Amino acid sequence: MKNMERAYSAPGKVLLVGGYLVLDPKYDSYVVAVSSRMHAVVSEEKYNETLDGFHIQFTSPQFNNECWNYSVNPQNGYVPVEVSGNRNPFLEKTVLNVLSFIGPASGKTFPNVIKIDIYSDAGYHSQNNSITRSNGLKSFQFHKTGIAQVPKTGLGSSAGLVVVCTTALLSCFLNDNPLLDELDLIHNLSQLSHCQAQGKIGSGFDVAAAVYGSIKYRRFQPDLISSLPTLSSDNYREYRFEMSKLIKSNWNIKHESIVLPAGLRLVLGDVRGGSETVELVKKVKLWYTNNYPRSEEIYNNINEANLSFVDAMLQLQQLQKADNDKYKGLLKAINTGNDQQFKEILHLKAAIAKIRENFRLITQESGADIEPEAQTKLLDACSQLNGVIGGVVPGAGGYDAVSIISTEDTNLNENTTSSEFDSVTWLDLKQEAVGLKIENPEYYRDLS
Repeated sequence: MKNMERAYSAPGKVLLVGGYLVLDPKYDSYVVAVSSRMHAVVSEEKYNETLDGFHIQFTSPQFNNECWNYSVNPQNGYVPVEVSGNRNPFLEKTVLNVLSFIGPASGKTFPNVIKIDIYSDAGYHSQNNSITRSNGLKSFQFHKTGIAQVPKTGLGSSAGLVVVCTTALLSCFLNDNPLLDELDLIHNLSQLSHCQAQGKIGSGFDVAAAVYGSIKYRRFQPDLISSLPTLSSDNYREYRFEMSKLIKSNWNIKHESIVLPAGLRLVLGDVRGGSETVELVKKVKLWYTNNYPRSEEIYNNINEANLSFVDAMLQLQQLQKADNDKYKGLLKAINTGNDQQFKEILHLKAAIAKIRENFRLITQESGADIEPEAQTKLLDACSQLNGVIGGVVPGAGGYDAVSIISTEDTNLNENTTSSEFDSVTWLDLKQEAVGLKIENPEYYRDLS
């Protein structure tokens, strides 16, 4: 018997403000969820009422129908075994932790086969040598190679993958739809799996945005995860017990919903560069340690600017609600480059300038190219354009991308035709207020 299909999607992310500080639980950051989404379509097949083991198959139709097949047996503690020789640590840890959390539910009939098809929107990957396939409801880019051979754009594809696959698997075992009131459960399971798959305990802002949408974020304490026992063949019961306690506990993260004010948008410019985030973080950590306590003062300066940035956003939202005509005039003034009379815009521009100034200082002193000279020139040029408030190098910085805040009426493809913008591709992305959501399975039929 084949059960009805279910489908879920989760957005990508841009860490607009909070780079490096997001690693410390005492600082807030602002994460913008974006409209490129990861998708999972799940179905189950049940053949009998008893269960000795079952099978989970993930397929990526867009990437040469690449498959990952896991055999799961209760006798070895529901530890998944990949049987086709195709490793994917993110899927493996997702399966392990969802099944360890669910455990051998008494009297529950488990599916014999779970099938999950994975799709990703175009913004996550380079679209070179791809073709578009559409069913009239959705369109996706299809590639002739496996996913590892296609370059990423840095929107958080692994975080989105873990979140939608965690949700898809949970939906097979929970009586109620897990999206209705179980976002914290999905978040905690996904954070754990994502950290384990990466081999390190990250800040988690990418997973949080995939679950909750655009948020003001403060991370969990790293020792929540580091204190878990290491899974081995003879301690899976202990692991399952301790992990279940962890997942059900309060992680004390902050994920307050926040969106860009009406009429403004975030534009991501791919500069086709490349930066090793791990190396950047190493250099900044070394600089921070060697220059403490002055380094903490610089971080505090950045934090003040980050909070001022968010406060300016809230001021704009309040202005729009209190006096919409004045707010419309403000947007028009931005479009014509005559916005100096609006204190809210001056506040926002001052916050951006302070963030960039301090990261340039860290760049000079640490050797980590957070805002390298080429990006400084590009951001300065963007800031001079009508319709643009300003921009930053998002996340850990480097040569990957720039984030620009402009009005919705501003077309950067038309306004950035001079040679200084030759290296930039403006991505067709929008802000997403909503994180994880239910999709219609019909959207994904007859694509492949």
